[in-house]
Amino acid sequence: MVKIVGTVSVSAKGFIFLTPEDGSKDIHIKYKYAKNALNGDKVAVKIIRAERENHAAEGEVLEILEHNTKRVIGVIENGRSFSIITPDDSRITNEIYVPSRNVSGAKTGDKVVAEITKYPEQKDDFFKGKVVEVLGRFDAPGVDILSIMRSHNLYENFPEKVEKNLAEINDFVAEEEIKNRRDLRDIPIVTIDGEDAKDLDDGVYAEETQNNIRLIVAIADVSHYVTENTALDAEAYKRGTSVYLTDRVVPMLPKKLSNGICSLNENTDRLAMAGDFLIDDNGEVIKSEFYEAVIRVKRRLTYNVANKILVDKNPIFIKDNSDIIESLKTLKKLRNILFKRRENLGAIEFQTTEIKFKLDEQGKPVSVTKREGSFSESLIEECMLVANEEAAKLFVKKKTQGIYRVHPSPKEDAIDNLNEKISVLGYFLRKRAGGKVNSKDVQAIVEKSKGTDEESIINFTTLRAMEKAYYSEKNIGHFGLAKEFYTHFTSPIRRYPDLIVHRILKEILTKNTQKNSEKRAQKLKEIAIQTSAKERNAIEAEREATDLKAAEFLSNFIGEEFEGIITSVTNFGMFAELDNGIEGLVHVSNMMRDRYVYDARSFSLIGEKSGEEFKLGEKINIVVLKTDIKEKTIDFILADDAYILKNKEKNKPKKKAKTKVKKAVTFNKKNEKKFTKEKRKFYKKANKNGRKNKGKNRRI
Repeated sequence: MVKIVGTVSVSAKGFIFLTPEDGSKDIHIKYKYAKNALNGDKVAVKIIRAERENHAAEGEVLEILEHNTKRVIGVIENGRSFSIITPDDSRITNEIYVPSRNVSGAKTGDKVVAEITKYPEQKDDFFKGKVVEVLGRFDAPGVDILSIMRSHNLYENFPEKVEKNLAEINDFVAEEEIKNRRDLRDIPIVTIDGEDAKDLDDGVYAEETQNNIRLIVAIADVSHYVTENTALDAEAYKRGTSVYLTDRVVPMLPKKLSNGICSLNENTDRLAMAGDFLIDDNGEVIKSEFYEAVIRVKRRLTYNVANKILVDKNPIFIKDNSDIIESLKTLKKLRNILFKRRENLGAIEFQTTEIKFKLDEQGKPVSVTKREGSFSESLIEECMLVANEEAAKLFVKKKTQGIYRVHPSPKEDAIDNLNEKISVLGYFLRKRAGGKVNSKDVQAIVEKSKGTDEESIINFTTLRAMEKAYYSEKNIGHFGLAKEFYTHFTSPIRRYPDLIVHRILKEILTKNTQKNSEKRAQKLKEIAIQTSAKERNAIEAEREATDLKAAEFLSNFIGEEFEGIITSVTNFGMFAELDNGIEGLVHVSNMMRDRYVYDARSFSLIGEKSGEEFKLGEKINIVVLKTDIKEKTIDFILADDAYILKNKEKNKPKKKAKTKVKKAVTFNKKNEKKFTKEKRKFYKKANKNGRKNKGKNRRI
């Protein structure tokens, strides 16, 4: 018998697949053959049914080699001698049994974190666990986001060892720290950030010098405070990145650093790593230098204020900032030069949007806006791109090992799939020799769609065809930015790789560069893998928080009509996005005027009788049908179908039940002390199992 080892993936709908370690095709596993394997578990399976046309091979789990899920978040219900936890994650179908001595004071209705102490051995068996943290009442403000944090192993507070490290760090710049640094305090450096930003890690300044422009990019010198082999450094490595959720920031560094001594606050002395560049009229860097500096930010600007000055040319804002206006004008000129150069090189400029919620005191969303990038954000981005690229070039020039931000070119099958989708909209991405594509070709498609009805669809589908960027100890270039050398240098407060880049730069500056070695290469590889994984984890947590608040927001608009645009079409329905950026599903089962069939060639749903077609990019009128806040999902229905459904419900004859059916109790505030018949059976079984044990283990 051949054993196949791989990782289990469980979908929200309960479908179970194995991704084999050998890279072979996925194997479908029916629930009854899964042996309680959870999402992410490493298992060994045997094939029980070979692959057929349009059907994956089917397998049976022989044994679970390694459990991935060690902790579970859920709502607890107390019993006399034990309690049960219903997991938030719908992919975990078993409840968690917790002896009363292990509930840590949790009361019925509390959201808790439980550590699994025993995994079920049979299909209908239960988990055994103990409560390790009580998050609060399940409906208390902020507990929903806190639950997402814990499910992604995110913590706001720092360990005691880190706090001891912090106590040794001054909250001001001492005179002895300024020695051997270049003094830039008289240069009117400005920071330009969002309204709510408190961790200001980059400042800029520009001046014209004959035919060139001098650009200074000053970055908070975090490496001066976070040194190697300290508890502070170990915790920063463990976290990898700051995470920005809807109602809070989970920082990589403690606030004393991120919002304090490392933040480039206005009119305050701060230590910085500076990149000093001379750039010609074509946007090419003709001279580049990095050095340690001390700075004093002249002005803390917001994106909004910078736009008022540079785009709107508002006389009031210009007058209020007359002492920095020349630098801002030069920065504007430089931004346009740099942007044009990147465009000519083939950099892809995807139009991405960000959904921002305004929450009330109870943490409930009261409004939502779709944020798009502004000119001032683009200005800062161009300056940061120069500094990041020049840092990477220096590593290569000095032949030192480093960390790079890399982005591989898209795979051939992804391009083929993309062409199938966008060809129905009149677009096509040309492939070159070897099935490769050039970033200029991708850029051309994105540019062609600008200002058209297809713009958002082309952006969305093309972006999904791209590979994900990640960190690596090997430089392979950055496809999306059309750069041969690239790293991350400009955000050491919130990204650990930037901190490593600063340390390597300092080694180069002090001529104390570590010798290239297999040991160091392995260490850098581990850092790259760890921080890439932490970045993905942060993105998932941020997306979950956004999806949660989106479902919560639209729960106030059940039955209301909106206009949306079709962003994706599948065999089970179509996804539509509202003007505010919120997306939901129109399921085929809710499309009532016809039976709609998915056409894979045109990526559309077509009515069998009417021939009515729904395709990518089409505008449709939809009604909010339902939301599931726990699952973070939104269901729409076509406006015409909503009218049909309403009439059906209205004309539905009322039937009198012959016998009264007792409904299962759903947990809520009103029935906390009630238990369903099924749960009573559960308790009975658990107590029976407990009575099998003698003596002190009789009560469990």
